[in-house]
Amino acid sequence: MPAPSAHTDTFTRDNLPPLDQWPDLLLDGFDYPERLNAAVELTDAMVGKGFGDHTALIGNGRRRTYKELTDWTNRLAHALVDDIGVKPGNRVLIRSANNPAMVACWLAATKAGAVVVNSMPMLRAAELSKYIDKAEIAFALCDTRLMDEMAACAATNAFLKRVVGFDGTSNHDAELDQLALEKPVRFDAVQTAQDDVALLGFTSGSTGEPKATMHFHRDLMIIADGYAAEVLGVTPDDVFVGSPPLAFTFGLGGLAIFPLRFGATATLLENASPPNMIEIIEKYKATVCFTAPTAYRAMLRGMEEGADLSSLRAAVSAGETLPAPVYEEWREKTGKPMLDGIGATELLHIFISNRFDDHKPACTGKPVTGYEAKVVDEKGDIVAAGEMGRLAVRGPTGCRYLRGENQAKYVMDGWNITGDTFRVDDDGYFHFAARNDDIIVSAGYNIAGPEVEAALLAHPDVAECAVIGAPDEERGAIVQAHVVVGPDASPDEALVKTLQDHVKATIAPYKYPRSIVFVDALPKTQTGKVQRFRLKPSPRH
Repeated sequence: MPAPSAHTDTFTRDNLPPLDQWPDLLLDGFDYPERLNAAVELTDAMVGKGFGDHTALIGNGRRRTYKELTDWTNRLAHALVDDIGVKPGNRVLIRSANNPAMVACWLAATKAGAVVVNSMPMLRAAELSKYIDKAEIAFALCDTRLMDEMAACAATNAFLKRVVGFDGTSNHDAELDQLALEKPVRFDAVQTAQDDVALLGFTSGSTGEPKATMHFHRDLMIIADGYAAEVLGVTPDDVFVGSPPLAFTFGLGGLAIFPLRFGATATLLENASPPNMIEIIEKYKATVCFTAPTAYRAMLRGMEEGADLSSLRAAVSAGETLPAPVYEEWREKTGKPMLDGIGATELLHIFISNRFDDHKPACTGKPVTGYEAKVVDEKGDIVAAGEMGRLAVRGPTGCRYLRGENQAKYVMDGWNITGDTFRVDDDGYFHFAARNDDIIVSAGYNIAGPEVEAALLAHPDVAECAVIGAPDEERGAIVQAHVVVGPDASPDEALVKTLQDHVKATIAPYKYPRSIVFVDALPKTQTGKVQRFRLKPSPRH
């Protein structure tokens, strides 16, 4: 049973799925005190362990030590509690690109006992409103450079009561920064229970409707004390770099939790393009990189042009399938393996991975310590070695959807059914085959086809449309829309651009269809349902 909660706003605990719908949680080896605040463990506790003068964060032109980060987050936490009125258990949305201020706001809100929802800067007002409505969010902290969509959302949303700006450029002249300026550098953090919810991670799933995955304070520690310790072997000398947004649990783990847990350094890039990452790796001698195979391809080209990436000891790949040629070329040019792995927002981070001393191409590896995995059929029975089936996982973290929505679809007999098709070879190595649903994975982003279709259908020149993934050498796959135009529209290149711009303005720009194919009709069943599987990727744009 859960420990007594420190939340006075009991929304998240009240909306956990029923216990009998939870996956089995294998917590042996992960022992934490009943009272645990993850943000304290990553800041104040690190200063107490002697890391106060170590560099914690690098970003936007300056370094911050663990002592500076601790003081900063404590002052911010005072402002959140004293001036803004955040209570334990309140949900706080943070809107920002990857920068030290976003990490500081996340840690401060967590110290105040809030439940944080990190969001990507590309999200539009309508998408933000879905998050806010689902989690009944009253407070938002927003980089002042990204305030337009946040303000538009606040103007119409019934739950959002207060939006407070912070300065992501480190000038500290926005409202939240000013409120925190003269606060004490000591803050009595809320003594949250280890199984109080600390984080809501949103995932779009296959429908485009966001689902909120619920993660406890202990879960934030488990992914570091498990995967990061066992697979990466993080030390205080490590310097992390990467491209995934902190709004993704993959990014939050790899670029904040993992380095801070072990006294290492995180470098944060607002624009984590491959050239920018190469520059950071060379400048700060980064040792651990988190990004997708598409970015590693670009980094390999950079090495051909003289880039020095020799400081990297760990290249972690996730978010999409790692092609064997990229793995082989990386190993050939660096002499080091690329560590492919798979995780899920529902389980917070990576649960199957290759290791430095145990790796091979076109292979996802073996379960991380603490996790068990198997490949099953539709009934949940294990399939024979070499046969494809559904991946089932259980371990110290697991799926708990807010309000239990879709819980029964994701959890079967105590196992998390991840939505991935895998096979296991005779030696126990797991090999990814495909996604079970119609999610399009493009350059590491999960994009739900129905959401793109809805955006397209909002344009008057679109009569019907269907979205599929089309293979792409650079991005793995791209969003391709098959469009039936209205009677007054001309299916030409001008309309292609018009529709692409329309989608970019309606939903997050990375979701837009990079390819649009005009068709006379869509294949359908007798009941009128579009048969997307009959649509073939077309080279026409």
